[in-house]
Amino acid sequence: MSILGFSGVLVLTVSLTSTLLAADSRPDILQIITKNDATTILGEAIKEPSGRSGEGADGYYSKCNYYTVRRAKSLVVRLQLPAPNAIPPQAELDLIGAANGAMEKVTGIGDVAQMLVTAGDSGFASRVLMLYVVKGNAFLTIGLGGFADDAIALEKAKTIAQKVIERL
Repeated sequence: MSILGFSGVLVLTVSLTSTLLAADSRPDILQIITKNDATTILGEAIKEPSGRSGEGADGYYSKCNYYTVRRAKSLVVRLQLPAPNAIPPQAELDLIGAANGAMEKVTGIGDVAQMLVTAGDSGFASRVLMLYVVKGNAFLTIGLGGFADDAIALEKAKTIAQKVIERL
């Protein structure tokens, strides 16, 4: 075999390895926001988190749900890296705003961020802050439930968002 032939095989091997490493390096929410992180964020013991990551028809998703043992608080984190033919992150944010009404702009995180706070009739346990963040081609959703103080919930959500964005 000639050196040129051997070089071609080597390049192919390096190319395949690089492709595999790139696929494995996609953000995994459960690896970014650990059980310990969620315990600190929610301020009490949590159940085992339930996370999932993978490719779908419209792109890559990674998500994880964290619930406190006493069921008083929750944290939900979703990350979407859309495929080229999927709805772009800004359009997704616009659709959420159209469906839910006016959202409040949030500064200091991502390219564009907006939040929505909902409160049920049963008290603060049903109060939920949703933070939606567009960063490049990524769409991040963070939901925090059970916090009576929206400012505290927003700061926690922004901290989570920043930690995820750093891994994009």
